[in-house]
Amino acid sequence: MKNILNIIDRNKNLFEEDIFSLEKELEKTIGSSSFLVIGGAGSIGQSVTTEIFKRNPKLLHVIDISENNLVELVRNLRSSIGYQNGEFKTYAIDCSQPEYDALINYQKKYDYILNLSALKHVRSEKDPFTLMRMIQTNILNTIKTYHSAQIHNSKKYFCVSTDKAANPVNLMGATKRIMELCLSSEYKNLDFSMSRFANVAFSDGSLLHGFNQRFLKQQPLSAPTDTKRYFVTPQESGELCLLSAIFGNKNEIFFPKDNKELKLTSFSDIAINYITSKGYEPYICDYESEAREKCSQLIKQKKWPLYLFQSDTTGEKSFEEFYTKDEEVDFDKFDGIGIVKNKNSVDRKIIENFYKEIDVLIKNQEWTKLDLLKLIKSVLPKLDHEEKGKYLDSRM
Repeated sequence: MKNILNIIDRNKNLFEEDIFSLEKELEKTIGSSSFLVIGGAGSIGQSVTTEIFKRNPKLLHVIDISENNLVELVRNLRSSIGYQNGEFKTYAIDCSQPEYDALINYQKKYDYILNLSALKHVRSEKDPFTLMRMIQTNILNTIKTYHSAQIHNSKKYFCVSTDKAANPVNLMGATKRIMELCLSSEYKNLDFSMSRFANVAFSDGSLLHGFNQRFLKQQPLSAPTDTKRYFVTPQESGELCLLSAIFGNKNEIFFPKDNKELKLTSFSDIAINYITSKGYEPYICDYESEAREKCSQLIKQKKWPLYLFQSDTTGEKSFEEFYTKDEEVDFDKFDGIGIVKNKNSVDRKIIENFYKEIDVLIKNQEWTKLDLLKLIKSVLPKLDHEEKGKYLDSRM
């Protein structure tokens, strides 16, 4: 934890004061409640599951499509925390499939359903097929699992959004913003809350996780110089989601406060901090080819090749934000958390038409990226998306 904070240029846990003041209430609520965590074997999902598990829930079930990650989740919990009194089970199933419906019908009721499943990469919007899966995962599955929670009388539904949903410029952020609006259109139904947060340091698939992989394989690092992001630790991601799930009021979105502790940091600075933390001197290369060719030689000299570049790929935003000027925000309720007082700001007919048109495309098994972009813009007409024809997969 301390080493992660050093790399992301931070000194302390963002939510330390809030967790301390609410710990007794957290333990009481969790100890008397049953939980279902969807997507609980991903990076954020494992952090949320750990935060629940260590407070001894009455029942905790975790589902995920990754059988291997579920195995690692169980091994990690057994090796770090051990065992608890309540029931703990994992299921390698997909929430979009009938096995999920059968589980919900069998269980009858979960007090809290937390949905952490998502397609989170901007690079996943590059083709129409993965983009459709992104819509299915980030929007349609959310609404489906929300309705199942409502039918089975759950107390609360939570789902994770992203800072990229605030003034989105990429389609990943746009799908998460539509998800927020779709849930807002269900305002009179089951209680729900959400969270938006920043890059989770060293989460699977993230650039920092890529640094670990490159280091293990003795490969060069690369990072953009003109892209700044907020960073939270894996533990903080779990804490923010848990606090929103337990204490968030209907339609609220929790986010980390932008204060002296949390600040926008460039990926290039993070890369330099990372290399230094490993005991090497960063060696800045002018080209990708130079970084690859000099890698072995430089490493022997306790230097690590680092290629820095300016971002020129589709969907990249130079900075991130947690809320927009049009949203009502509460900064007073918590020490380290701000709250967007989300409101129903889209016509229900627009949402229903979106569902209908997506269903038609799926049934016909034929669509283009332009078809999906038009549907996304039917809900978000002000979407500032620029197609540059180049994606992160074309970068080292």
